[in-house]
Amino acid sequence: MRDAFARTVKSFWTWRLMWLLVAAVSLLPVGCATYRFGSASMFRTGIRTIHVPIVRNETFRHDLGIRLSEAIVNEIENRTPYKVTGDPNADSTLTCRVVMQTKQVLAEADTDDPRALNAVMTIRSSWTSREGELLFQNSIVPGDQISFTFGQESRFVPEAGQSVGLATQAAIDQLASSIVSQMELRW
Repeated sequence: MRDAFARTVKSFWTWRLMWLLVAAVSLLPVGCATYRFGSASMFRTGIRTIHVPIVRNETFRHDLGIRLSEAIVNEIENRTPYKVTGDPNADSTLTCRVVMQTKQVLAEADTDDPRALNAVMTIRSSWTSREGELLFQNSIVPGDQISFTFGQESRFVPEAGQSVGLATQAAIDQLASSIVSQMELRW
């Protein structure tokens, strides 16, 4: 009776060990490449932190730099695996400056009052590593340029209660999204 019990226990542990070995072998990665899953696979692996200084504003609208800085930081934190830091010695630095902000009249009434307008903004931006390497990859620009131009316009109709402030904020949000989209790696 003891021999039958010992054989049963030995058989039980043998089967358990064999299944554990099969499970371990099947979980080993196949191939030499490391695989990343989810949205993290769309971004650089060597960059973990980004320093985003306050956006320089070269226009007469004094609040655009701060509003764009906030929108960019929020977009980076929400869409990328990167961490925004105040340390200038971060893995990379994203610098931006507002070079133009204007309104364009699209349609006028018979009395020459503007009916539909565009709020237009233009931004120059560069994203560099700590070593000075240019990190934006999705834009096609000559190799000697270190910054990229992003432009955005947002339509508004004053007679419908829309304001230039709301249209400008919509343009800022879209610019922040465009800038962060350029941080994605090429396919």
